[in-house]
Amino acid sequence: MMGLELLSVAVLLAGAAPAAAKVDVAAERAALFRTDKEWSQTAVSKDVEKALSFWTDDASVFPPGQPAVVGKDAIRRYVTDAFALPGFSIRWETSAFEVSASGDMAYGLGTNVVTITDPQGKVITERGRGVTVWRKGKDSSWRCVVDIWNAEPGAPPPAN
Repeated sequence: MMGLELLSVAVLLAGAAPAAAKVDVAAERAALFRTDKEWSQTAVSKDVEKALSFWTDDASVFPPGQPAVVGKDAIRRYVTDAFALPGFSIRWETSAFEVSASGDMAYGLGTNVVTITDPQGKVITERGRGVTVWRKGKDSSWRCVVDIWNAEPGAPPPAN
């Protein structure tokens, strides 16, 4: 009889345990699209500090043909230098986001266009494709933790 009572208590306790919150993946995906679009618009405006706010403090950026840029301070220097290049502009569009079932990680796939003016005054435009990895913070905001891109097939090599 004692075994049956313990089993009953265990079943009751299990039923009383809080259920994991159901994640609305579609809503998280929509939030990522909004955040990413705002980030792209910020990059067009060349606001360094606002652009930095879209990366986590421990983010890693992997530009094509260059060493990894790790951490907020290094990314700040990288972005500041990029924004200062003659004729520099960047824009991107993410075409897909996949959100984890837990709703705290995601990745995005997209394309980008970077334009600079070389020392001879020639405008160089590079088209690329990229992958971003996003993490949802304790404040419920999404921030990029990994950012990597490369040239589209058939694109000219990156300008140095």
